[in-house]
Amino acid sequence: MKLIKYILLLLITNTLLNSCNKSTAKETATDAISYQCPMKCEGDKVYLEKGSCPVCKMDLRLVSKSTKVKNDKISDASIFNLTSKWNTEEGKTITLKDLKGKTLVVVMIYTTCKAACPRLAADMRNIEAKISKDYKNDVSYILVSIDPETDTPEKLKKFAIENYMDGNQWTFLQGTESGVREFANVLAVKYKEISPLDFSHSNIISVFNPQGELVHQQEGLGVDNKETIKKIIETINK
Repeated sequence: MKLIKYILLLLITNTLLNSCNKSTAKETATDAISYQCPMKCEGDKVYLEKGSCPVCKMDLRLVSKSTKVKNDKISDASIFNLTSKWNTEEGKTITLKDLKGKTLVVVMIYTTCKAACPRLAADMRNIEAKISKDYKNDVSYILVSIDPETDTPEKLKKFAIENYMDGNQWTFLQGTESGVREFANVLAVKYKEISPLDFSHSNIISVFNPQGELVHQQEGLGVDNKETIKKIIETINK
């Protein structure tokens, strides 16, 4: 009889300990999760449940210390399927897949342009300036030359410095004629050489999610970039 009572006591104690551990784990997990407006409309105010910001109506962003599980899958619509090689302004050779994991803001320019391209560069800087510092490591800004013969990595580097685009968040790419044309077709960017060192071209800024899928385009010069900013933030938070 004493043995049975002892066994029952052990079972009850074990059950109570497991229940306590589960409760504690649940409370810890709950306490660790919080949500915040990506635009910080209410400063550093956080919420304990998912929802939308009462001010700007954007979805609240998870700001807990939990690590996001990265999605390594690449869809058929991803630019990371393109195998062309590119040279950066730093002299490195990469493929587009090397840019995977961040939201990409992309524009096609050429450095000898005196009209549209400086304005496109300014539009890119304006977008970058409006993205919260909290997302600095989540976005890469890519400028692709449509004149790879002229725009060597050295010239791209010089252009980056002259246009205050020499930080780690900025990447300039020089490809091959076929690689540039292929990429332009993906972006629906039209360009044509009209004279030596002069091109006519579309003025489009494109946003890609971390899996390399096109999610938004902004067309024109000096346009209202509110929707572009919103899409970038939404893409980061997904």
